[in-house]
Amino acid sequence: MNPTTLSRYSTPAALLDTARMQRNIDTMQSRLNALNVKLRPHVKTSKCVEVVRRQIDAGASGITVSTLKEAEQFFAAGIRDILYAVGMVAVKLPQAKALRDRGCDLKIIVDSVDAAQAVADFGRTQGHVLEVWLEVDTDGHRAGLKPDGGELIAVGRALHQGGMTLGGVMTHAGASYELNTPAALAAMAEQERSRCVLAAERLRAAGLPCANVSVGSTPTALSAQRLDGVTEVRAGVYVFHDLVMTNIGVARLDDLALSVLTTVIGHQKEKGWALVDAGWMAMSRDRGTQKQMHDYGYGQVCDVNGVPVEGYIVDSANQEHGIVARAGCVDGDIAGRFPVGTQLRILPNHACATAAQFAEYVAVDSASGGAVAIWPRFGGW
Repeated sequence: MNPTTLSRYSTPAALLDTARMQRNIDTMQSRLNALNVKLRPHVKTSKCVEVVRRQIDAGASGITVSTLKEAEQFFAAGIRDILYAVGMVAVKLPQAKALRDRGCDLKIIVDSVDAAQAVADFGRTQGHVLEVWLEVDTDGHRAGLKPDGGELIAVGRALHQGGMTLGGVMTHAGASYELNTPAALAAMAEQERSRCVLAAERLRAAGLPCANVSVGSTPTALSAQRLDGVTEVRAGVYVFHDLVMTNIGVARLDDLALSVLTTVIGHQKEKGWALVDAGWMAMSRDRGTQKQMHDYGYGQVCDVNGVPVEGYIVDSANQEHGIVARAGCVDGDIAGRFPVGTQLRILPNHACATAAQFAEYVAVDSASGGAVAIWPRFGGW
């Protein structure tokens, strides 16, 4: 990257390396094509139409969202097949129906009889048939119905007998983020697959429809050895990757497409600190690497070309100030190494959280050394 290309941008700024991003997109798509399943990417990571268009162009089928605003924005951009992968509550049903009334093929999820009954009651009152998938808990990490529990069938019946479309089952093996060996990741991917398929088989055996079996997280998607019985995979952070993914072992530092451009604004020489203008308001509060084998603080320091400066991290952060230091020791020449005005790039712990701090990406072409464009992203619910 020619440093003068980036010097025109006010810092902090979210930089998106389009070549790395495209490589990540192609890698995931090729892998799932080989496993004969669809990829329904989770777009909460980027919340950017330009990024998602590239995922669809590569072969993705439909998208996953975490907010109804995402569904509205991407439907307005021409994407119709959308799974809203957060448990539905009654207060949001009118917003979901409004999207469907405009032609959006929106699917919603529930994981309790109470939620299913609320959906069925709303649908009957409005004369509207919603498509609902059941969230299944395959790893004890978060939400979902037990795949071998009685409530799974009860929820399915409440929807089916209530006149709604029971579209399938879905799960997310979030516990995969706690692993870091290929064997453990492959085992978790198989657990995710087999438990979700079991839920689908039990619903079908009870005389209930279950056309879709949806699994996915970036670590399990990149580690699965087989996906028999699965119809689609949802993964999100793979499009950018981050330091958590490198610690897990499914990405390398040179796969990370998102970084934060920052400027050195001062020093505390006796402490070995360089102060930069990217604090936690730019990097986010996420310290996801803190409990992993390599703690990167608030992010890995790179030079302006994106090359990691070994040993240097954003050690701590205030709202608008980041403190760059050498991990484990005091650098007495910190001011000479990083003079005031030096531009640096910081690789984030959690790409989704860091991206959420910005209203746009500076898309940079690392191959040609120039900025591509400003790509808007959106936030909110």
